[in-house]
Order: sequence, then C-alpha cells, then structure tokens
Amino acid sequence: MNESRAAAFARIPYEGPPEWREPVLNALARVVDPEIALTIVDVGLVYGVRLQDRIAAILLTTTSAACPLADSIADDVESELMQVLPAGWAVDLELTWTPEWTPERMSPAARKFMGW
Repeated sequence: MNESRAAAFARIPYEGPPEWREPVLNALARVVDPEIALTIVDVGLVYGVRLQDRIAAILLTTTSAACPLADSIADDVESELMQVLPAGWAVDLELTWTPEWTPERMSPAARKFMGW
C-alpha cells in the first residue's frame, strides 16, 4: 500500500476484525465519485466503517446533499463490499451530512489532482 493510500485509510474510523480492515478499505477505495473522477476514500467521503453481527455498516457522505449520483455511489459501495465480505453478510449504508463535507477531508493527492 502506498503512503498516500495508507494516510487516507488512517483517517477512516474502523471497528471490526483487524484482518478485514485492509480488504474492506481497499474495496471502498475502488469506488469512484464519477463527478470528480477520484475515489471516495481519497475525497474523504467515508466517515466510518463498522463490521459487526454479519453487517458491514458504512457511514458515508457526499460533497453536497444534492449530489445527483449518491445512489450510484451507494450501489458501487455495496457491489465492491459484497466482493470481499464473507457469504451471508449484508451492507448497511448510511448517508449523512453531519459533519458537512469540506475539501480539508481530501487526501493530499486528491487536493493536488483538483489543483487545490
């Protein structure tokens, strides 16, 4: 894992088996916000991950409450997670806008990509 990705993962609160942390976060890092062509991990949209009782609970935001692609991103999150979770697990995705997303949540690589 590269240094930038490790830093992005470190910012995501995680509760669950330690051996699942990296596979689950890597799955989330494969989900791209189609409006800005960056991963939801690099943009800082993942607010938390909890694996418990055969449920992967993901707390996620979007850059705007009016994001027209929120459903698409949610579908991609579920699809990627189902590829790495054991059979019989479910994904519980919660969208939140508290705290409000700000560009400070972006990884340094994402800010550089955006020219910020």
